[in-house]
Amino acid sequence: MLIRDEIPSDAPAIGRVVTEAMRLLPQATGTEAAIVERLRAAGAMTLSLVAEEDGAVIGHLAASDARVGEEDGWGLIGPLAVTPPRRLQGVGSALMAEALRRLRKTCRGAVLVGDPGYYRRFGFRTFPRLTVEGCPPEVVLALPFGAAEPVGEMIHHPAFGLDQEA
Repeated sequence: MLIRDEIPSDAPAIGRVVTEAMRLLPQATGTEAAIVERLRAAGAMTLSLVAEEDGAVIGHLAASDARVGEEDGWGLIGPLAVTPPRRLQGVGSALMAEALRRLRKTCRGAVLVGDPGYYRRFGFRTFPRLTVEGCPPEVVLALPFGAAEPVGEMIHHPAFGLDQEA
């Protein structure tokens, strides 16, 4: 398996992987592939990593800039998707490890909304004063790369609010 940056010809495969993967998650909204497309169209992905095996895209991770409270410089991870036949085989973990390695060079930390049972293994945890409007606090997670704790609302790119213009 190879973890690499997205190239333009990967876009259709990424859309398929994200759509197929998210169908398995009860918290999925069905808009995840459209979020990736909107981030791409806006030039807002700071990372777009693919996991490739035998020439096929089997996983994808997107990251974009986020603000937490008044602090810019956070990396928002999501969506992270692995094609269903390759789930639970380390593909998502490999994508996350590479994303965190890269984000550590440029960001205060990483933030996401997701399953704490999964993301805890990478060091993500909840913080009492980190929020996302409309999200239960137990799924709003952060991994600071320094000593400072994230405080405030996580502000993401408009592509995540598909009812708004990006």
